[in-house]
Amino acid sequence: MSTVQTNQFKHVSYLWNESKAAELAGDEVALLIYRSNLLGADLRLTNYGGGNTSCKTMEKDLLTGKQTEVMWVKGSGGDLGTLKKSGLAALYMNRLVNLQSIYRGLEYEDEMVELYNHCIFDLQSKAPSIDTALHAFLPYKHVDHLHPDAAISIAASKDGKQITKDLFNGTIGWVEWQRPGFDLGLQLKKCVEDNPGIRGIMLGSHGLFTWGDTAYESYINTLEVIEICAEYLEKKSAGKPVFGGKKIESLAPAERLAQASALAPVLRGLCSSKHRMIGHFTDDERVLEFINSNDLARLAPMGTSCPDHFLRTKISPLVLSLAPGADLKDAATVRKSLEDSFEAYRKMYAEYYEACKHPNSPAIRDPNPVVLLYPGVGMFTFAKDKQTARVSSEFYINAINVMRGAEAISTYISLPRQEAFNIEYWLLEEAKLQRMPKPKPLSGKIALITGSAGGIGKAIAKKFADEGACVVINDNDEQRLESAKADFNQKYGKDVFIAGILDVTQKSTIDALFDSAALSFGGVDIVVNCAGISISKSLEDHLEKDWDLLFDILVKGQFLITQAGVSVMRKQQLGGDVLNIVSKNALVSGPNNAGYGSAKAAQLHLSRLNAAELGKDKIRVNTVNPDAVISDSKIWSGAWAEGRAKAYGVKVEELPAYYAQRTLLNEIILPEDIANACFAFVSGLLNKSTGNVLNVDGGVAMAFVR
Repeated sequence: MSTVQTNQFKHVSYLWNESKAAELAGDEVALLIYRSNLLGADLRLTNYGGGNTSCKTMEKDLLTGKQTEVMWVKGSGGDLGTLKKSGLAALYMNRLVNLQSIYRGLEYEDEMVELYNHCIFDLQSKAPSIDTALHAFLPYKHVDHLHPDAAISIAASKDGKQITKDLFNGTIGWVEWQRPGFDLGLQLKKCVEDNPGIRGIMLGSHGLFTWGDTAYESYINTLEVIEICAEYLEKKSAGKPVFGGKKIESLAPAERLAQASALAPVLRGLCSSKHRMIGHFTDDERVLEFINSNDLARLAPMGTSCPDHFLRTKISPLVLSLAPGADLKDAATVRKSLEDSFEAYRKMYAEYYEACKHPNSPAIRDPNPVVLLYPGVGMFTFAKDKQTARVSSEFYINAINVMRGAEAISTYISLPRQEAFNIEYWLLEEAKLQRMPKPKPLSGKIALITGSAGGIGKAIAKKFADEGACVVINDNDEQRLESAKADFNQKYGKDVFIAGILDVTQKSTIDALFDSAALSFGGVDIVVNCAGISISKSLEDHLEKDWDLLFDILVKGQFLITQAGVSVMRKQQLGGDVLNIVSKNALVSGPNNAGYGSAKAAQLHLSRLNAAELGKDKIRVNTVNPDAVISDSKIWSGAWAEGRAKAYGVKVEELPAYYAQRTLLNEIILPEDIANACFAFVSGLLNKSTGNVLNVDGGVAMAFVR
């Protein structure tokens, strides 16, 4: 194996480990996966889900017993960085080659994708992607197709073809823009035949193909070509004003975040006029450089060039007409000032659809913008879930990099609108969308559950996450919160939850957590007041500080959290849910319970009062009354359990059985039971229900509401 000086690469990451590769020697498919993972780990080479790689091997045909050539290529919908063998499509090469004899031309492109299924070698492999032919007709053992910013900057420039020829002395071919498909595979084949000895092909406005006889040679060739492109861009852009120079200054970092958290719920509401969206915010320096520039007004409406970028970011972004330091305190006024811009964007999108549609085009999709640019502050993206919103942001940063590079060496050219439409409303893309799983009941919802590092709160957060929600977990116990974070990260990953310290009696920590929810997800739809404390003492033993602590956490805490949550919900104008975890003790008179029972009764009545007030905002307020939820409860690990055992004349370890036998159903109540009750309220089935109390106590007759 040839070796490379790793310090020769400045603009890409050389990650090849010879020891690791040696362990895979002789297994070309394993080396393909290894190479793919390395390429996918560097976002300068390709984004999440972008690009594809392949290798060709000799395998034993199970039907004939003879050796046959098989192509292994990244399948439909996969990601290079996380690719496994199950994500590859394996196809007979002789059958793929024979497809040329029945190909009927560009008009019949899409029918070829169905025919790939007749070429499958490994029936357990992934469905072949539209790019299959692009690899099949290149006569090389290993092939990489990536979307590197540096290469696309050249490919998306007015003089890209000539620059490519001059920069690589004719060793990189050029194929003009064409929608991916069978015919593009034939164009690549012709380019190689017409230019023997080339090391790669640049696709106009699209990306790069490179190859090699081994996995390592392909990897190095790919890195070297991209490095040459990046060095060229760096040299040509030196000393030039970026994007025509700076037009405005950014706000200071803390001010940017303050503006973004205040504005995000308003934007989320406007972007959710058709479907409820989840948001993402970034004030990455590359974004600020673009949105603060003189060329923003010229470049932003042009949209992106690479089809992978475009599919994630829509035809163009919406540039917000707000001053960086605009007063955002009056959300209604801010929303009103933006409504015309959103309506104009929707009208533009509808006109684009009408001008470009074909007789068989799918119906128009959501006309709201995906990318929103706030000069001086940053970029918001909104999509069906957090991962899609985050990835859309990453793709638009790639598009910014491409525009920056293209403008430095020539003039940036975007994908023509008709070509963009043909990609966005491609019937094959529509079919892919139709195959996606149906949204879960809480998809697009954001829930903040207080005291969610353990016990009932944690069970509710997990239930909501399981049902599709993004969740904001929190606790006043840092150690307990760290344990919960590790648990949620392992089970759900970074795009489903955020975590923060919260003291429900301190407005500063409340405001900080809701700001984090706005920055991370765009706002909040569901607030669950679950944080609690229990003190069981006789009247004579009850201290004033006990009383104050109970009312501060249970009543004041519920009030402050609800107040903050409703403020965000009103900005969004999407309605919402407030759920209060109270207790059967709000209704039942029991021994040694004066402070706790009084605070719970106050919580219950506060729920009624809030329900009466917030109905006009379509914000529902409902109560769940548990009893004796002992499992994983911090409350029950302290003096409360001892106090209740003493009050009932039983041992602490006998409490679960004691509580169960006094219920009508003779059941022990678990945190998951309370979580299921909460889900019932917010699942969509009870959208016309507010001011209700749902007892989840096994049946305690004294706690019946009526």
